[in-house]
Amino acid sequence: MRIGTRGSPLALAQARELKSRLAEAHGVDGAGIEIVVIKTTGDAITDCALSEAGGKGLFTKELDLALIGGEVNIAVHSAKDVPTLLPDEIVILGYLPREDVRDAWISPHAPHPRGLPPGAVVGTASLRRAAMVRRLRPDLSVALLRGNVETRLAKLAGGQVDATLLALAGLKRLGLEAKASALLDVEEFTPAPGQGAIAITARAGDAEAQAALAPVLDAATGLALAAERAFLHVLDGSCKTPIGALARLDGASLKLHAIVLKPDGSQSFEARVSGRPAEAAALGAAAGRDLLGRIPADLFES
Repeated sequence: MRIGTRGSPLALAQARELKSRLAEAHGVDGAGIEIVVIKTTGDAITDCALSEAGGKGLFTKELDLALIGGEVNIAVHSAKDVPTLLPDEIVILGYLPREDVRDAWISPHAPHPRGLPPGAVVGTASLRRAAMVRRLRPDLSVALLRGNVETRLAKLAGGQVDATLLALAGLKRLGLEAKASALLDVEEFTPAPGQGAIAITARAGDAEAQAALAPVLDAATGLALAAERAFLHVLDGSCKTPIGALARLDGASLKLHAIVLKPDGSQSFEARVSGRPAEAAALGAAAGRDLLGRIPADLFES
């Protein structure tokens, strides 16, 4: 088994988690499971926002090609980086159990965005986080902050920005959760669709890969992601759109909270739907159509 992955510390941590789970599930020592590092276009671009460079597919294209070409058997991704439209040859086999979905606030100056002085600079590469910060504090300045988790933390420590926001899941997988000054409530900072989940892709029709992965895939995470990705698909969501969505099982019901924001944070539109877990994708699509019918055509213009 050859696992394709990006080479960032977080991507490697996710690949190692998958390898460990596979080895345990199949009762092997892991020697026959190889992690193959593949550099992606998204890793090479560090001087502009991904929304300007082509969107989230920049983190998956080369891994898709490696799968199609037979260089790897499966590929591991942060689920929020996987485009809603995949090449015909590629499928998402499923997801590992989801980590904490919340955004972490990190700042030496204030324990929460509300505590920063007017004009302070918040660094982020996420249009969603930028819009939510501006919605909460229109008097703050938001600046582009690219790079892997460690790079962003180093830039914060060096004073290039006064604060930043990162996915708590990534910090935990890197053993850096102590860096968080606060964990932001999902009602106020709704996560990106797929945040906290690790997605595994493979070649369509690869029954061997599907059988190998079956014991480690998490059904609840799969249902949540089906709803979130269906919502995103209806809105044609990408890195160019400030969108949040979180689906969670609540007893026998699946509940989805979704939000679309104007980039400057001045407007936002929300949808809440619930229903049977088996209808996850239909629920997500319904929420998407609801918002699509309510948001103005110029919403995404700053």
